[in-house]
Amino acid sequence: MEYRQLGRSGTVVSRFALGSMYFGSESTEEEAFAVMDAYVEAGGNLIDTANVYAGGQSEAIVGRWFAARPQELTERVVLATKGRHSTHKGPNAPGLSRPGLHRLLDESLRNLGRDRVDLYQLHSWDPLTPVEETLRFLDDAVRAGKIHYVGLSNFTGWQLQLFVSTARAMGLALPITLQQQYSVLSRESEWEVIPAALHNGVGLLPWSPLAGGFLTGKYARGGKASQGTRAGSEKPLYQWTSAEYADTRQNWAAIDVVKQIAEQIGKTPSQVALAWLADRPSVVAPIFGARSLAQLHDNLGAADLHLDAGHAAAIDTASRPKPGGYPYGVFGTAQRTRTLDGQDALTPIVAVGSPAPLGTR
Repeated sequence: MEYRQLGRSGTVVSRFALGSMYFGSESTEEEAFAVMDAYVEAGGNLIDTANVYAGGQSEAIVGRWFAARPQELTERVVLATKGRHSTHKGPNAPGLSRPGLHRLLDESLRNLGRDRVDLYQLHSWDPLTPVEETLRFLDDAVRAGKIHYVGLSNFTGWQLQLFVSTARAMGLALPITLQQQYSVLSRESEWEVIPAALHNGVGLLPWSPLAGGFLTGKYARGGKASQGTRAGSEKPLYQWTSAEYADTRQNWAAIDVVKQIAEQIGKTPSQVALAWLADRPSVVAPIFGARSLAQLHDNLGAADLHLDAGHAAAIDTASRPKPGGYPYGVFGTAQRTRTLDGQDALTPIVAVGSPAPLGTR
């Protein structure tokens, strides 16, 4: 297993992280223990969970695994969890307020049976709480030794920049990671979010790197999702996520390219998709889930796989997202273009004396 720095920190993590969203819902405790044992044995050291996964059971199972294993083993593991949403009711149960996060963090630590967590991530944006309030709580938690690092999740580019800039201006703990949906079939974050992450040295931890199972090669155009896959489950956790990938012609074309490359190099489509993603700019460690040892071993087949430039470019070309109009289309992109030789894509926008074309300014 290869290792990388966790954002701008001195902590080193494995090239792939293990997600525990299925623990306690689709995986029994025994199965979850076996998956975590095998993952760590293979050199993996970043385990990700959240307070709301399986109603808190995921954290509890991970915590019992830590308690049941030798300290020499568990000290190798970088443990990440999240807070923002809540399993409780009431107007102040969810959110990023100081008392709300205080309750959520303490509850997570109880679930995990630990006095600290390595990476505490804000699960999503809270439009009601001032960022200064959230950041002061997180900084206090770092100083108190309850968390080592701060991370974000499901943020837009401007939200990420606001958190980083405010923390820097106030001299508070800076976010070092962003957990974001990102895969061959979900690349819109490349327009704003990933440039903001790169600018600030924030490492990306992509979730759903196999696009709800569509990049495993188990699906066919127009076919019904097979049992045993997330989309084929009677109770898919992210029905909307799977539906996003099912319809577009470009997505199926990208899946075909992934499958063709997998056949050429003797790997599975999952391994090819994971390897492509792991080597994208700003990515630290894609987070894959595994409900069984078979799924885990298939994913681990990408641990030391790096695609050659031709194969990586083929996937990039086939899956590159196509923006609509302004500001991400051709005209908007040209507004932000500058080359070393002084060429300007918008000079001149219109010829002198001619009417401006529709849509120009």
